[in-house]
Amino acid sequence: MTILHCAACGLRLTGPLSPLPAVPERPSYDGLPVDGVRRAPSTVPRGHYAVDPDPTGAPFVPAEDQDDCVPAYPGGPSIVEDGVELVAGGPRDTLLLHPEDMPSLVPHPTGESGCCGLPGNRGPNRACPCGAPVGTEMSECWTPYELHLVPGAVTEVQGA
Repeated sequence: MTILHCAACGLRLTGPLSPLPAVPERPSYDGLPVDGVRRAPSTVPRGHYAVDPDPTGAPFVPAEDQDDCVPAYPGGPSIVEDGVELVAGGPRDTLLLHPEDMPSLVPHPTGESGCCGLPGNRGPNRACPCGAPVGTEMSECWTPYELHLVPGAVTEVQGA
């Protein structure tokens, strides 16, 4: 079991988490409310984490293939700015968690908002209570439901 702590202040941020061998397939979502909330099922089950090898979030860079409508990130929509298809160019190998496994995180000001949650398009939007940016939550009705941790923002402590 792994417990995550803030690298800046040492605060314990999670309960015990079990690693997954790979990122699970992102669940499909029809956009309809479930229990009064419009968001996709979480990619990672509660109490687990995975290492996501794909680039995550900002900055967004031009896609290699401009002739095909590609998702900006796995499980996400296409993003087009000024006629250019964009894809995530952010960090690779982020720890991917269920957003509710880090309940003590607070908003980190990015200026982003959505109709149902956070799209996660502007970089870290969740912080430790000490103020250190820790991760990027995706919780908008048209995104996967995930929390990607900033590399180096947390320390992993083994134990139960």
